[in-house]
Amino acid sequence: MGEINTKELESMLYLLDDTDHRVVEHIESQIIELGVSAIPLIEARCILEGNPNRLDRMLFLIKRIQEQSLAEELKQWMKTEEQDLLDGLLIINKLKDSSVSRQSIDVQLDKIKLDAWLELNYDLTSFEKVKILNHIFFDVHKFKGDTEAYHHSDNSFISSVLERKTGNPISLAIIYSLVAQRLNIPVYGVNLPQHFILGYVKDFDWPPLLMFNDPSASSNEQGGDILFYINPFNSGLIFNHDNIHKFLKQLKLEPKEDYFKACSNTDILLRVLRNLEVSYAKENKSNKLAQVKVLIGALLAED
Repeated sequence: MGEINTKELESMLYLLDDTDHRVVEHIESQIIELGVSAIPLIEARCILEGNPNRLDRMLFLIKRIQEQSLAEELKQWMKTEEQDLLDGLLIINKLKDSSVSRQSIDVQLDKIKLDAWLELNYDLTSFEKVKILNHIFFDVHKFKGDTEAYHHSDNSFISSVLERKTGNPISLAIIYSLVAQRLNIPVYGVNLPQHFILGYVKDFDWPPLLMFNDPSASSNEQGGDILFYINPFNSGLIFNHDNIHKFLKQLKLEPKEDYFKACSNTDILLRVLRNLEVSYAKENKSNKLAQVKVLIGALLAED
């Protein structure tokens, strides 16, 4: 895009108070096209700005640029072959803190992985492996479900959940599965209505595990590719297909095949964003809510 001309940008910002709305709209579109590199200069100008109208327009522009930037990142993520889950989560995490790096998250995940690896023996059964994972995750690292502020937006951001060791069903499931997959244990998300859980996938011969989301790996039988299910929000409780049938019956929902199978990484990101949509609505954060809606729209448009 090239280097931004500071004086030219300042001139455009000054004209945001023009009485001709067509001039203002044209200038705003030009500034938005400059992208995120313009934000530091706009923020610096905001501090000095004494005109309330211009200040409001500049704050609006910062919000619009951020929205479009994250939406574009998600669209690009959708076009990648691997659709790496952590990369997608870090894009969403920028709604909370844009300074969080993949390296910092990797370090925290690898610490949990190492603690589990020291306890694991690959001659163990699938149940025994999950029992060890549960011990490391919930007893040693003290992760737990947030039952006091279930809908708080912090529960949807991986950086916050790793820091607080507290989250909602999907955030705990995500971290648990990321650690498990780093240990080559095939644990994946299951997009159950009203409650996100995990499934322990039957052993399969073809690598890599991340390609499990390929539709060609799906079984026609309900839950046929999953040995058992895990509920990280309830300290890693293990249960079976019959329990899901009973849960769906309580909700008066038909037992669709997708409710028993591992879901895609796109499904997971959409579920995270839907949770954030509810959280920001409850917290009356209209600007953040608007950003989330833009991101949901970007994912749905590319899916």
